[in-house]
Amino acid sequence: MTSPAPRLVTFGQPHSYPGKLIIVEGIDGSGKSTQLLLLQKWLESQGHNVFFTEWNSSDLVKETTKKGKKSKSLTPTTFSLLHATDFASRLYHSILPPLKAGMIVLADRYAYTAFARDAVRGVSRSWVRKLYSFAVQPDLAFYFKVPIDTAIARLLGGTRGQFKYYEAGMDMGISQDVTESFRIFQSRILSEYDKIVDEYGLTVMDATKEIEEQQDDMREVVTKALEHYKPKRGGYGKRTAVFWRRFGVSKPE
Repeated sequence: MTSPAPRLVTFGQPHSYPGKLIIVEGIDGSGKSTQLLLLQKWLESQGHNVFFTEWNSSDLVKETTKKGKKSKSLTPTTFSLLHATDFASRLYHSILPPLKAGMIVLADRYAYTAFARDAVRGVSRSWVRKLYSFAVQPDLAFYFKVPIDTAIARLLGGTRGQFKYYEAGMDMGISQDVTESFRIFQSRILSEYDKIVDEYGLTVMDATKEIEEQQDDMREVVTKALEHYKPKRGGYGKRTAVFWRRFGVSKPE
């Protein structure tokens, strides 16, 4: 009789892997991605082995999601399940392996994104949390909080030009005006994030500060979190090399 497979660490409990998982959250236009990229470059300059992953990037469901968006046929539950499938694929193939190898994993969005977006679309909060119960608890979770008007000004003032259909919550029939729909939809997501911050203890960052000031604040928090971080010796180098070869990714210099 074979022994049952070991159960993955339940979300909400610290993981036991030698690596560190740092994630960022925030609505579009919060600047979280910029800050995570800057953090990645800084950590690498400090000699750390870093692996980056982002929301909705798994090849397993990317094309399906793209087709669903194009045909505007995604229901709130379907959308939720697709994102959960993407997350599960990335967790097992892009997050856990480098964590086990003692690397620092940086994730642009985590399960909290689903908690916020899906709830606003009417999906049960408890159902979504149970759906992601297989996830591991991040070592550090940042939430870049920004006023909705600031986010809109940044997005429309950049290269985007206009908001995307689902990004603006147009599937919910809030408003025929895409910008107004975005404002209402994302404002509701902001309210959900406020609840998530209290529920999960996310580190709130003032996303209205200058980019350099935000990065200084972020590095200060990360430095403290990594104070006792030491990648495992001995087989660490071998595990890291095997990881990069396994996923066909060029090892960062």
